Amino acid sequence: MFPCLVKSCISLFSSHVQVHPGTEVRVIDLYNNMSSLKPMWRQVTDFRKAIDSIMTNAPDGIHLICFSQGGLICRALLSTTPSHNVHAFISLSSPQAGQYGDTDYLKWVFPKHLKKTVFTFCYRRFGQKVSVCEYWNDPHHRFQYLQNNNFLSMLNGDIHHSNIKAWRENFLRIRKLVLIGGPDDGVITPWQSSHFGFYDSNENVIEMRDQEFYRKDTFGLKTLDARGDVWTCTQPEVKHVQWHSNYTVFMRCIEKWLT
Repeated sequence: MFPCLVKSCISLFSSHVQVHPGTEVRVIDLYNNMSSLKPMWRQVTDFRKAIDSIMTNAPDGIHLICFSQGGLICRALLSTTPSHNVHAFISLSSPQAGQYGDTDYLKWVFPKHLKKTVFTFCYRRFGQKVSVCEYWNDPHHRFQYLQNNNFLSMLNGDIHHSNIKAWRENFLRIRKLVLIGGPDDGVITPWQSSHFGFYDSNENVIEMRDQEFYRKDTFGLKTLDARGDVWTCTQPEVKHVQWHSNYTVFMRCIEKWLT
């Protein structure tokens, strides 16, 4: 069984059922469209409530496929749930290291802002009530990010907090972390964020293993990697809205982890 956090994953499920007939599939349909801008921790709480009963009824474990912002919600859920029984966490084009870029999506959320000015809204108290602001990671305003961000900075262990050890232990309960993304996504910026890569202050992309949160192993990523339980898949020529309906992505990047 594997829940997915967006309604549009139904097309992906159809592929899965054909390959693994008899598998029970659940789609968690919450916070669609404008509701996705609600605070991240509120969404994490409500998704946890929805998944708790699924995990209880699947004592042998479940897989999670989580798309886009849903990938961050899933990771936060895993980090804050001590008794979860998730085997494979499949992050499908999700800004795991944050978001920073001028995209059509940004213009939809912030029509009067460019990427260089979004921090003036996001790194304020009211800005931290908008989901995208809670993982907006401006490499030119690191101090403001660390001072004001209340979601990604905690999840990645960029700031120390009282739950950091427990969250790390919870996250390490997963058996496999699958990170999927590609250079033609058009929304996740940089696209390498889907693989935990991100910009430095000069907007050069620093890959996962050179990130501070990896080197310090703040939330368990380095430990997972040392166990051989981190797998990345890069697929070109896939736009952001196509990941969950692309059969090649399913067969090349996902199918093998669902047994």
